[in-house]
Amino acid sequence: MMGRASVNVKAARYLAIVCFAATLTAACNPSKPAAPADDYVSTVQAERLRKDEAFRRQVDQPIPLASQSFFLPLKYFPVDPAYAVTASFTPAGTRTPLQMPTSAGKMRDMEQVGTLAFTLKGQLLSLGAFLEAGTPPDRLFVPFTDLTSGTETYAAGRYMELDRTATGIYTIDFNRAFHPYCYYNENYDCPFPPPSNRLPIPVRAGEKLAQSNIPSAGR
Repeated sequence: MMGRASVNVKAARYLAIVCFAATLTAACNPSKPAAPADDYVSTVQAERLRKDEAFRRQVDQPIPLASQSFFLPLKYFPVDPAYAVTASFTPAGTRTPLQMPTSAGKMRDMEQVGTLAFTLKGQLLSLGAFLEAGTPPDRLFVPFTDLTSGTETYAAGRYMELDRTATGIYTIDFNRAFHPYCYYNENYDCPFPPPSNRLPIPVRAGEKLAQSNIPSAGR
């Protein structure tokens, strides 16, 4: 059996598979939802289809060929524009180093570079934004868990990645939240979200468990 393949956060861009195809560059920038809402929903749905095809073309990576019939097509909650929310970024006075435990039982050296504050479903919430130590500061890694984790979504959490902006204003789009590769394949080593990034609400948007039978689930 092959050894564990460590997911290099810098190279993999935190596992945002849609974004490795150059033709998808525009679609991968969730800076704002398209308008009108129907166009936005269609855009996200098209991204999901392209992601499925990208996974199918990569034999055994990240999804083992023997498991593709189980995981593919990937499962999602219905696209809901209400889960794409404006957030303000407050930079950390000094970058806070921390070690995130990983799915392989290791520790990943990270830095918290700031906090994103936003309102979702009428609640004021926040998520820490991180970089892997030693990587360029051009994108924010935003891992999180919520009240769906372990029942409707992967117990170890989901990820988002945001392009840095000069204004400090972002759109956090939970419709684009995705599972780390270790959900599909134990040979990958993925950092777990810190306890401070556990949201106290269920986030029924983005990717969900393949085996979930929740009525609201769907592409």
